[in-house]
Amino acid sequence: MWKWFLIVAVVLVLGCAGAGYYFYSNGQVDQWVKMVRPDLKPTEVRLAKSVRGDLVRTVSAPGQVEPKTKVEVSAQVSARILALPFRENERVKAGDVLVRLDARDLAALLDSAKAQLKSEEARLEGSRAAYINSQAELNRRRELYATKDIPKSELDAAETDFLRAESALHVAEHTIDMAKADIRRAEKNLDNTIITSPFDGVITTLNAEVGETVVVGTLNNPGSVIMEVADLSVMLLKARVDEANIAPILEGQKARVYVNAYKELTLTGTVDHVSLKREVDRDGTAFFEAEIILDLPPGLLLRSGLTANADVEVETFRDVVKVPSQAVLDRAIDDLPSSVTDSPILDRTKKFVQVIFTLEGGKARAHVVKTGASDLTDSIVTAGLDADAHVISGPFKALQGLKQDQLVVEQAKKAETGVVEAKKPEQEAPKSKTAGGT
Repeated sequence: MWKWFLIVAVVLVLGCAGAGYYFYSNGQVDQWVKMVRPDLKPTEVRLAKSVRGDLVRTVSAPGQVEPKTKVEVSAQVSARILALPFRENERVKAGDVLVRLDARDLAALLDSAKAQLKSEEARLEGSRAAYINSQAELNRRRELYATKDIPKSELDAAETDFLRAESALHVAEHTIDMAKADIRRAEKNLDNTIITSPFDGVITTLNAEVGETVVVGTLNNPGSVIMEVADLSVMLLKARVDEANIAPILEGQKARVYVNAYKELTLTGTVDHVSLKREVDRDGTAFFEAEIILDLPPGLLLRSGLTANADVEVETFRDVVKVPSQAVLDRAIDDLPSSVTDSPILDRTKKFVQVIFTLEGGKARAHVVKTGASDLTDSIVTAGLDADAHVISGPFKALQGLKQDQLVVEQAKKAETGVVEAKKPEQEAPKSKTAGGT
């Protein structure tokens, strides 16, 4: 009786072992577990491979799109607007007339200045004649005084008359210069009644209408801004870089720019200028402004004032091992088994350590790692894990509760029905190679 019982037991053990080896060798440990322990259900996880490649560290900053070249068109003289040949959003060429002002009053001032010049020229001729006569009279009296024919008082009187005539001549000449300056000023003011475009561009803002009177700006009054003209062919992003991130931002660095109005569009650009002046936003946040010249594709016309975000490429790491950043976990050393904490790269002076879980033989295996720089999605692993490891990268809830040797299975992607099914691995995931032998 006992002999037969022993034979049956041996057969059962060998059968279970054979079935286990079959499932293990075919990467179907989860199926084996379901048969032996139907109460244990593997945790569904997302997988990603650790890869070797380049990683670019970036600094992100929001900002506004603006033309590199733009001018506010204002009047240099106070006058009424007679004509505005162009409307808002219309293109203009350099030299095109943008504004015509009423020139009648200024033309009258020019005529008055010219008449004043003629009057002063006549007065100058009189002063010059008086000067010549007084000089001749002075010379004559000097000769008479030398022969004792006139007293000293008459010579003194002649010298006084000469000095008075000389002074009057200088005043008349200066008055002529002032009259000519008045004419030049009047001519310039008259020319300023026609305002032309300084460059090829687009009228982005029009603030005035025909018939309005524009005024000249003063120290306390900015004056009338009639319109704004901008060259939309060269656009830039004025990015507000947080002061904590400004140090690595340098002129010449490349950037990726995402304009909020164009969800599917990614622009490239180059940092053209980094301000040395610290500014403070309305919410009290300190920032430095960086100007990024945008590379615009043909046919794209960006509007001034659009909001955007930039990722400035500040550092590039070549040929490094990368993993998804969410796969890197912080775990208390005391919560990890000795099989994990025996890693030679573990710093026992600290209470927490960085860990990455991989899928090996249907189980989660923890690896102590050291990480370096990161970009928006990936982190560099400097020690503890090599490329081509099957890294557990999610979901977040599963990662937070993951334990060493916990049963896991890769989560299948959503089918067209939207139902998520656990993926049946075709073969065992290869064991990851770690720099520390973990």
